[in-house]
Amino acid sequence: MNSKIKKSLSLILPLIFGGGLVWYLFTIIPPKTLLEYFKKANYWWIALGLFFGILSHLSRAYRWKFLLEPMGYAPRFTNSFLAVLIGYFVNLAIPRAGEVSRATVMANYEGIPFEKGFGTIIAERVADLVMMFLVIGVTLLIQFEFIYQLLKENFDPIKLSLTALIAFIGSLLFFRYVKKSKSGFGGKIKKFLKSLVEGITSIFRMKDKWAFIFHTVFIWAMYILMFWATIPAIEGLSVPFGGVLVGFIAGALSIAATNGGIGLYPLAVAGAFTLFNVPEEPSTAFGSVMWAAQTVMVIVFGGLSFLVLPILNKEK
Repeated sequence: MNSKIKKSLSLILPLIFGGGLVWYLFTIIPPKTLLEYFKKANYWWIALGLFFGILSHLSRAYRWKFLLEPMGYAPRFTNSFLAVLIGYFVNLAIPRAGEVSRATVMANYEGIPFEKGFGTIIAERVADLVMMFLVIGVTLLIQFEFIYQLLKENFDPIKLSLTALIAFIGSLLFFRYVKKSKSGFGGKIKKFLKSLVEGITSIFRMKDKWAFIFHTVFIWAMYILMFWATIPAIEGLSVPFGGVLVGFIAGALSIAATNGGIGLYPLAVAGAFTLFNVPEEPSTAFGSVMWAAQTVMVIVFGGLSFLVLPILNKEK
C-alpha cells in the first residue's frame, strides 16, 4: 500500500471510529439529556480538576530539564511549558504528532537539535509507560478481591484457569521467539523491549534521578486527582476509590485509541464505573464532562501557546 494512503488512513480512520462512537454514545444518553447534565454540572469542581491538570503540565515541562541538562542545554522554562501545551494540542488533531511538534519548537526557539530533543521525549514516554503499569498494578492489588469475584461470577473457573495457563505458555513461547529473533516482527519487538529497558535504566543513571522520579510520580498523581476531583461535578454521582482508579485507567487507555479519546473516553469511563454498580447514565455524563473539560483546556491553552510563543521569542 502507498505510504501516502497509509498516512491518510491513519488520520482518517480514528476520526471515523470516534464519530461512530459519538453516535453510539447518543443512543445511551440522548443529546438533550446530556446537555442538561452539562448545564447542571458544578463547574467549581471542574475548575479544581483542571487546576490539577495544569500542575501536571507545569511539572512535565520542569521535568524535561533533567533530561536536557546532561546534554548541555538549559532551555527557558516558559518555552518548555509552551512546547508541552502545543504537543498536547497537536495530538488532538494528529495522534502521536505532539512529540514531533514539541521537539520542533525546542529546535526553533532553543537551538536544541531535533534528534536530541525527540530522544528525551521518548525517554519521558518510557517513564510514563512505567507509571501506567504501576497504576494498573496498584489497582489490581487494591481491587484484587473485587476483580476475582467479578471474574468468578462471569466466567467458568475451569475455563478461566485453562485460559490463564494457555496465556502463560503462549507468553513463554513468544518470549523465546522474540529472544531468538534477529529481524522481522520478532526483531522489532526485541528492539523495542531493549530500548524500553535502556530508557528505564538510564533514568537511574541520571544526575538528578530522584527529582526526575518525584516529578514523574507527581505528574501521575495530578492526573488521578484531576479525574477524582471532577466526579462531584455531576450531582449524585458516587464512585468508590477502586472505581476511580479503574475508570481513570480505562479513560487513559481510550485516549490512545482515538484522537484525544473522542467518543471512546466517556464510554470507557462509564463501562468501568458500571462494574461498581454506578448508574450508567450519570457515569456516561461524567465521562463526557471530563473529556470535554480536558479537551477545551488543551485547545485553549495549546492555541494560546501558538500565539504567545513567537511573541516571547521575538529575537528568534
